[in-house]
Amino acid sequence: MALFDCTCEATSGHARALSYETAHGTFRTPMFMPVGTSATVKGVTTDQLRELGAQVVLANTYHLAMRPGADLVEEAGGIHRFMNYDGPMLTDSGGFQVFSLADTVKLSDDGVTFKSIYDGSNIHWTPEENMVIQQKIGADIAMQLDQCAPYPAERAFVAKAVDYSSAWARRCLAAHTRPDQTLFGIVQGGMHLDLRLESIRRLREIEDESLAAGHQRFGGFGIGGYSVGEDHEVMFETLGAVARACPEDRPRYLMGVGNPTTLVRAVREGVDMFDCVLPTRTARMGTAFSSTGRMNMRNAKFARDFTPLDPACTCPTCQNYTRAYLRHLVKQNEMLGAMLLSVHNLHFLLDLMRRAREAVLADAYEDFYRAWMASPAAADY
Repeated sequence: MALFDCTCEATSGHARALSYETAHGTFRTPMFMPVGTSATVKGVTTDQLRELGAQVVLANTYHLAMRPGADLVEEAGGIHRFMNYDGPMLTDSGGFQVFSLADTVKLSDDGVTFKSIYDGSNIHWTPEENMVIQQKIGADIAMQLDQCAPYPAERAFVAKAVDYSSAWARRCLAAHTRPDQTLFGIVQGGMHLDLRLESIRRLREIEDESLAAGHQRFGGFGIGGYSVGEDHEVMFETLGAVARACPEDRPRYLMGVGNPTTLVRAVREGVDMFDCVLPTRTARMGTAFSSTGRMNMRNAKFARDFTPLDPACTCPTCQNYTRAYLRHLVKQNEMLGAMLLSVHNLHFLLDLMRRAREAVLADAYEDFYRAWMASPAAADY
């Protein structure tokens, strides 16, 4: 396979099993991507990520640009060498972090101005400057600069976010030049299907113009602006149509979603890639995913429970530690508790998507979906 080639190995209904070639290896979908915001997946080493079967790991452009700075990451040899991870990596544009600071953000056709959460300084990013930063960081996949509209939001505001995101997509694609890195476009449009489809139409038009000029196309398509406060049933009113309107020959990436049941449902709608801080964030709160649903490890019922965290799980935490010990660590606020639960929660989602892929390859995804939806876990997520 050539760099950034995408091969569809199988379909099962709308669910897909893809393989995608990057400079740091091939990843396979459906796939969950652990989030390493500041060049670290909190509480988990890169050796552990490899052992867990993580494929693509995310890093955050906003936070790395602020601390330690893109120049330092580039000087270190790029993000892979800086954090000692030799697999495929992705950087988001930082747009979600910027627009979550709505009170301090000023938008214009030229880009976005915002205040740093670190020192309060004013920072202005154009799409071109954002591409410079992401190319210095050096992940295998970069994301365009976009505007993520909150929920709820007035239709006119969401429509303007589509305008900005589309205009910036064109400029990002023109400015992106690093050959060992690809650029994903991002679909916006809130919960309005017509605006979502218009966003996709514009992205396809932009890349057609780029190809006609002898330049590159988008390596894949992020689906942004979901899981921003709406009920998940609201998201699923439009998600399937949006995913399937994206080109079939490249990955579809639902951004910022990590709820297990949502992943299983979204794969059924044609989504390939997911990321979220949920598994590690909930671990730091003392919560574990399991085959029977969420487990609050602060609960007194685990105090003398010397069985594995989840008997159905094969992760290192479940193979080596008891519920009683994990509860003890959580109750004492020992960092090891959050670390062990993070390993388990990541394994849970990575393994869930591994099994989803096996079901697609066997053309049995509907059976997999129905079995999950009938399981005790599904009702708890």
